[in-house]
Amino acid sequence: MKKIYVAGGCFWGVQHYFNLIKGIISSEVGYANGSKDNLTYEEVCSQKYDAIEAVELVYDESIISLNKILELLFRIIDPTSLDKQGGDIGHSYRVGAYYVYQDDFKVIEDFVFNQEKNYDKEIVFEVKPLQSFVKAENYHQDYLVKNPFGYCHVDMNKIKKEELK
Repeated sequence: MKKIYVAGGCFWGVQHYFNLIKGIISSEVGYANGSKDNLTYEEVCSQKYDAIEAVELVYDESIISLNKILELLFRIIDPTSLDKQGGDIGHSYRVGAYYVYQDDFKVIEDFVFNQEKNYDKEIVFEVKPLQSFVKAENYHQDYLVKNPFGYCHVDMNKIKKEELK
């Protein structure tokens, strides 16, 4: 099993989307790379602590590759939009991948470089090591399962049939 942390705007939809994907073992939503320990949602929203709404993905690399995870993420984000995805605006809604294994850096960097030809604007997708991750409050975990009509900017129809669990 491996881990990667991804950010694609509001973490509710990103978590739900990846939980439907074959090879994703588990996920948790939380706040990555903030400048304060034990962040709360309100503190993240204040934009004071530079934290990102992110999703921790635990995946089986014999079933799904990091490249495939990135491909799936790029289907649901605008990697050229700085601090905005869907109706969510703010620095905590930026997009990126935050790695824990040094060898993942090159995979992510190469993927993003190869995507540049598909966009007219500059890609602002962050690629950084994970420095910290604070699990979000329980009401945020699996939010769209608990609240099926809750707000979500992610189009679940972008998942191909063969990619579903």
